[in-house]
Amino acid sequence: MKRALITGITGQDGSYLTELLISKGYQVHGIIRRSSTFNTGRIDHLYQDPHERDQRLVLHYGDLTDSSRLVTLIEKIRPDEVYHLAAQSHVRVSFDEPEYTGNTTGVGTTRLLEAIRMVGVDTRYYQASSSEMFGATPPPQDEDTPFYPRSPYGAAKVYGYWMARNYREAHGLFAVNGILFNHESPRRGETFVTRKIARAAARIAAGIEENVYLGNLDAVRDWGYAEEYVEGMWRMLQADQATDYVLATGTATTVREFTRYCFERVGLDWEKHVRFDETYLRPTEVDALIGDASKAQRELGWKAQTMPEQLAHLMVDAETTALGR
Repeated sequence: MKRALITGITGQDGSYLTELLISKGYQVHGIIRRSSTFNTGRIDHLYQDPHERDQRLVLHYGDLTDSSRLVTLIEKIRPDEVYHLAAQSHVRVSFDEPEYTGNTTGVGTTRLLEAIRMVGVDTRYYQASSSEMFGATPPPQDEDTPFYPRSPYGAAKVYGYWMARNYREAHGLFAVNGILFNHESPRRGETFVTRKIARAAARIAAGIEENVYLGNLDAVRDWGYAEEYVEGMWRMLQADQATDYVLATGTATTVREFTRYCFERVGLDWEKHVRFDETYLRPTEVDALIGDASKAQRELGWKAQTMPEQLAHLMVDAETTALGR
């Protein structure tokens, strides 16, 4: 039975990836931070009592700021594959907490890579890189596009990207960077704009709320479905050689258009319910991110299937169902 270690297992991507790996026969180990409240809602349906035989999901307390704990876990688990998904991943929040973002999203990556090197375990490593690394560089963006991050989050992800490449080239680690463009789902955090819009559309249609407050409606993003993107992560670690890949739909959609898709799904005119709030604007905006995933399609056989309008409908339907409508 192959063993995989996932940081960020309680997040959107971590939950979908856990489902995928268990379906493929893996034993999955996840790192979670200690909290006085339960934070495992996305993976509760996969949880097994630790007293059961042949346990397929095992959770461990740990943190990316604690290098000694990471060494201990790598030594104990000795994973065949490591998927590093954990981060302070909210772009707007990274402007408010730049030091914390750098310490977890950036230096936390180095701590994990160094733990793997120190233990000497033979593993394959996936680094969750981000389209935010491209920032102000004009689209379309692919694996050879120069980085120009426009946020502390984007800058921290650039640091993690180059550290993964450094460990690949200097230490021979099978390390890949998955440069994923925006990927969303009903499991997305409620403070992320796509989930916020989908949730608001369903709640306004149900008469629970009247308005939703948004920032820059003109930002262009390449939105795909997270459940499909974790398949791409797994395929990267099954390749013969370690290299870097972009995953994207190649489709440009503004926040305004995504909002319209969501509200149309519930029969509402979005312009009657959307209000502007400047607190949601970033100090430095990223105007357009549109990915070119032709390399992933050519070498991995991966291609996005769910386009932005379908994604918006899928997310609104999930919110409506959750409300019992």
